[in-house]
Amino acid sequence: MLFSSTLFLFYFLPITFLLYFVSPKKLKNFTLLICSLFFYAWGEPRLVLLMMLTVFCGYILGIVTEKFNKYKKIFLAFSVLLSLGFLAYFKYVDFFISNINSATGLSIPLLNVVLPIGISFYTFQLLSYNIDVYRGDVPAQKNFIDLAAYISLFPQLIAGPIVRYSDIAVQLRHRTHTISKTALGVRRFVLGLSKKILIANTLGELCEIFKASGDKSVAFFWLYAVAFCLHIYFDFSGYSDMAIGLGKILGFDFLENFNYPYISKSITEFWRRWHISLGSWFKDYVYIPLGGSRVKKGRLIFNILVVWMLTGFWHGADWTFIVWGLYFAILLIIEKSFLLNFLNRSKIISRIYVLILIAISFVIFNAASLPEAVSYIGGMFGFGNYPLISAETVFYLKDYLAILLLGIIGATPIPKMLASKIGIAKWVEPIFIALLLVISTAYLVDGSFNPFLYFRF
Repeated sequence: MLFSSTLFLFYFLPITFLLYFVSPKKLKNFTLLICSLFFYAWGEPRLVLLMMLTVFCGYILGIVTEKFNKYKKIFLAFSVLLSLGFLAYFKYVDFFISNINSATGLSIPLLNVVLPIGISFYTFQLLSYNIDVYRGDVPAQKNFIDLAAYISLFPQLIAGPIVRYSDIAVQLRHRTHTISKTALGVRRFVLGLSKKILIANTLGELCEIFKASGDKSVAFFWLYAVAFCLHIYFDFSGYSDMAIGLGKILGFDFLENFNYPYISKSITEFWRRWHISLGSWFKDYVYIPLGGSRVKKGRLIFNILVVWMLTGFWHGADWTFIVWGLYFAILLIIEKSFLLNFLNRSKIISRIYVLILIAISFVIFNAASLPEAVSYIGGMFGFGNYPLISAETVFYLKDYLAILLLGIIGATPIPKMLASKIGIAKWVEPIFIALLLVISTAYLVDGSFNPFLYFRF
């Protein structure tokens, strides 16, 4: 069930809010759990059992890890192996089989395992919970309903942000519901919905047009790269905004997941601003345990390569994602070695550097295969006998120019700064939000292009 669907907006959400707010305080987490399970089961009813089995195992292992301190390393190891084992089987088993077949000439049949939606997100949340219990950072949750409600919480279940148990442990038992917080949540949700439907979906159409085009040019490759950069930003950040907004309506405060990444002056800074919850997860649970940056240079390079290979692999079972992750690893190693000081001193060159490299990275990310990625990047730089520009490129540039400019400006703090300086009257904001909701709904009813990229992960 997509957030950006009439089914979710006008059926599931109102019923869920009604049930939640009429429930007694002691039953609110149970109500959330039931509604979240229904939300998840709508798309894949059988796989909801997998999620609950994973949660139950994590729940038991958290309790025994805390109780039997002498054996806590064994319990943690079992917890990690179990969670990663489920993830590896459902997400990566066919990838491994196909690569074994390619390398050895064997013909092992693929299992064609169905990928459970959101498994990458809820696996990482459960892992962080069990690791934090092992470290003594949080007490083990004795109430299974509370832990299950945390893992299955529908606002962040399928697309993040990756909400750590330590960040909302107190909120699971004690959270406040106020009119002002609810209003803030509604505002954030509608803005996220608008980013997704009005900007991301429209730019997604342009990306699909490019892929189907038989009249490509160098300029069209760059137009595609820019469109996809904006598409994935508004698509994913829009979903994060919706999740954060829904969380506030339900009394939760989720951490931010994006902070204007395209204004960064280095790739290092970009990854402090892009998918913040994922970057901090890998930093705290992989990078620092490996030794972090307080190691010799050779070990530091190894640590960065491992973390970014895993980051890429987390996104999907394909070599394009692994190469995408290693691409960033190499850039980060170069920056840490000598380039970062120069970039921090430059305001213009550094930003051009980031935007070009990010555009190339997302071409790799969205490619169907490595040969396609190489072909597209080659096309961007004049390889492949493509013309500099074509009539089709000019047509689509004119057709999508307004939404491209809106996306470029909207990806910066400029709109927020202008709104702050102008000092918009309080009565204007709810009218503006209501108007956005009406327009977004009209686009949905019209049946416009409405995919969500991160369902693949």
